[in-house]
Amino acid sequence: MSTVPFKGVIAYPITPFDNNEHIDIPLFKKQVERLVTAGVHGIAPLGSTGVMPYLNDGEKEAITEATMQQVAGRLPTLVGVSNLTTERTVYHARFAEKAGATAVMIIPMSYWKLTDDEIVKHYDKVASKISIPIMAYNNPATGGVDMSPTLLKRLLEIPNVTMIKESTGDIQRMHYLRKVLGEEVAFFNGSNPLALAAFSAGARGWCTAAPNLIPELNIALYDAIEKNHLDRARRVFYQQIELLKFIVAKGLPRSIKAGLDLLEVGGGGFKSPIQSLDEMEIAELAGILSAMENEVYQS
Repeated sequence: MSTVPFKGVIAYPITPFDNNEHIDIPLFKKQVERLVTAGVHGIAPLGSTGVMPYLNDGEKEAITEATMQQVAGRLPTLVGVSNLTTERTVYHARFAEKAGATAVMIIPMSYWKLTDDEIVKHYDKVASKISIPIMAYNNPATGGVDMSPTLLKRLLEIPNVTMIKESTGDIQRMHYLRKVLGEEVAFFNGSNPLALAAFSAGARGWCTAAPNLIPELNIALYDAIEKNHLDRARRVFYQQIELLKFIVAKGLPRSIKAGLDLLEVGGGGFKSPIQSLDEMEIAELAGILSAMENEVYQS
């Protein structure tokens, strides 16, 4: 197995709930199947879009197993296994590996600010307990920790840690990562509005929830970049930028659920305290999707 098994558009499904706040596994599988057949390059359950921190152990395990069953080896899978404690992160990483995940993603979640040494030991402990690759996820807005390029370089010295997902929304950080870590390091963009700029900075892939709503445009952007058709890449990026900004500003789980409802796929519900978009926000999203409906990517 490649130590960097991902490239391109890595899609993040939501975690849908029924009216009793139980996970709706049939709906989840339906949503995953849409992503696979749309042509994305990887599936990543239990990320921020999948409201991973709000799920209990049993729910995380159910989503992991449902993903593996539905994907059925057709695409590589990247399972979020982060937890406040190293012990539970190890537990979920081992569960994901046993279930058949291609790799796991870990963000250092923190209530008290963690030191660099504590973070390195956290990743090293998890890595020692599994044999599949690890993507180190840097998103200070959700994890509470901002991992510097120097720290990320230390993490990459751990054999299984072979990938970085950068979600600070700072394009200069991405250029600096490329400079400090070298051309051979695989880093992935997690900031939707920076998709075009991140590819230009050398990102190997784009981790995004947007394919739940506009997979064709997301994939078209990556294809244009791969073919070095920069003018085409700009055009297709501009077609989707308003939606990318909206889903980030309004919250990925809420926005994707509302969008799936508008597309008549069904987005399911949430676990409290998360709530749906309000009527005005849904109307705004409907307007954005409607304006995009006739935007056809010309190859």
